[in-house]
Amino acid sequence: MSLSLVQSTLLGDNSSLFESIANNLVDKGYSISVDALPENLTTLLLQQINELPDEIFKRAGIGRAKDHVINDAIRTDEICWITGNSEASGAWIKWAESLQYYLNKHLFLGLFSFESHFSHYGKGDFYKQHRDAFKGEGNRVLSVVVYLNQDWSLDDGGELIIYPEQAVDSGIIADNKITVTPSAGTIVVFLSEEFPHEVLPALRDRYAIAGWFRLNTSIANNIDPPS
Repeated sequence: MSLSLVQSTLLGDNSSLFESIANNLVDKGYSISVDALPENLTTLLLQQINELPDEIFKRAGIGRAKDHVINDAIRTDEICWITGNSEASGAWIKWAESLQYYLNKHLFLGLFSFESHFSHYGKGDFYKQHRDAFKGEGNRVLSVVVYLNQDWSLDDGGELIIYPEQAVDSGIIADNKITVTPSAGTIVVFLSEEFPHEVLPALRDRYAIAGWFRLNTSIANNIDPPS
């Protein structure tokens, strides 16, 4: 299927999904949509993941720019930044841009740019509890995670755990934590500053896309790029 046809299909099918995400963000600050990524896009991304050479993934670190360091006590996953130079990644970026447009139009978030990467957790890999942005930084505003793991079971581990700051009465929340199984097509969106979260150790190869919408924090002629 051509990229233009895939993109056309995505743009035509997302209104109810985007509305649900927007409503959840207003009500709770997070949104979890199981098996929600358009099937065509999920298939393309799964194909790309299977074709990526192992050496393209690099050890993930913490911090940005000069503060970036590798710390095995905090995270042990590998990442590959998405550039949009393939059919699958181009369609993914188009989908993210469509979500950005919808949220800006309906929630007036002022989302300016988007960055994302593929992530790979091998057996035993984890990411300890952290936030994607610190309050007041004005950097990452909204976090997006999409999972690409077929036939994932509870025995495979690798769950995303989100910790709400306040107790919420919900069927998916136990012991004041939200547990998300990383099954293919599941989409998680949450306010980057508000929710500490972690990835539990995976017991087999675990793949996902992690992305962030950002504000424009450029000042004068000093450009603040996404990555």
